[in-house]
Amino acid sequence: MTHIDWSDVPGRLARLAAHPGAEGVFGADAHRWTLEPPLHAAELAELEGQLRVELPEEYRSFLLTAGRGGAGPAYGLFPPHRVDGRWAWEGDGADLTDRDTLARAFPHTEAFNPADALPEPPDEEDFDTVEAFNEAEEAYGERYDAVVYAPEHSIGLLYLCHLGCALREALVVTGPQRGRMWADDTAESGGFRPLRDDDGTSLGFARWYRRWLDAAEVSQDAATVRA
Repeated sequence: MTHIDWSDVPGRLARLAAHPGAEGVFGADAHRWTLEPPLHAAELAELEGQLRVELPEEYRSFLLTAGRGGAGPAYGLFPPHRVDGRWAWEGDGADLTDRDTLARAFPHTEAFNPADALPEPPDEEDFDTVEAFNEAEEAYGERYDAVVYAPEHSIGLLYLCHLGCALREALVVTGPQRGRMWADDTAESGGFRPLRDDDGTSLGFARWYRRWLDAAEVSQDAATVRA
């Protein structure tokens, strides 16, 4: 396993929590700057055995040495818990992770939008009656949901956090983008896209998490200056 040093994280979270502007950082009221205890090696082995896949190295090291979830980007990291003998992640949208297909490869390397395969929605001007238009609109909505929210789009994605308004971010567990972070913007008709740093570099889990820490500290420093 690739060694990632997460030893600075508890201290940074403690300083963020103690700051007068702690509650002003987006999502802090949900995670309270607190990480749940790390997984034991045996727990992680059991989890990966159930999933039939080894999690990406940066995330594995976080689970083992930093915490299983809690304080993190947006409303926080979804933590894995054992429920009735089965490991699962918990949080708003965590159930989008299909544990039974997580070992199958996420095939994409570039942004894609499932909605692009759909025709234009019905136009009221093309219908003789309101009833006919409503029927066509309802049928289109059903087709839209079936295409855009088809479970095959998220095969190999481990959903880790939500940003509100049903927008989520996920870690690619298998496939050519393994270890990279992606956004699921389907709730706003935006499809799926890789998350990138300011220089365009694709974000792995470690940089994604530390980028959030950096931004939280900058936000609090700015609040202090304004005060």
